[in-house]
Amino acid sequence: MAHVVIPSFLVVGLLFGLLTYPHRHLFGEGPPQQHVDPQGGLGGRLFWAAVGTFLWPILIVSGLHGLYRVYSARRT
Repeated sequence: MAHVVIPSFLVVGLLFGLLTYPHRHLFGEGPPQQHVDPQGGLGGRLFWAAVGTFLWPILIVSGLHGLYRVYSARRT
């Protein structure tokens, strides 16, 4: 069973990291605006994908809190 669960966890985390890179400010990481990176941001994207691969459950919880902060700031 572990031979399926662990790789699945890592694949889901990698996809999560790649898909959420532009929105990493909602997770308490990174700037709220995108800055122009002369190298295309590959190093930052790879680092975020690596972080997301291993910490995606924690990042989901912190992302929900980040969305709550954004929406509550917009209402007031």
